[in-house]
Amino acid sequence: MEIDELILKETTRCSKDFSCLKNENDPCLTSKVSNSVNGKVIFISCIEDKCNYDMRFGYSKICNCPVRKEIFNKYNR
Repeated sequence: MEIDELILKETTRCSKDFSCLKNENDPCLTSKVSNSVNGKVIFISCIEDKCNYDMRFGYSKICNCPVRKEIFNKYNR
């Protein structure tokens, strides 16, 4: 997957060294996007350990990772 350099630079809190871009079986990618609000807010169904960009929202989880949003918007994954 190709992600714009500016988006990579925005992703300053990634503690997993962009593993989602290196491994198609990464938990971030296997977590399905259950809903999206204009591609800016994505709700994910993730059971993996917490990442620096995950945020609880009621019974849902929001992913605020710029790379993950771009993967969803560009590749629908």
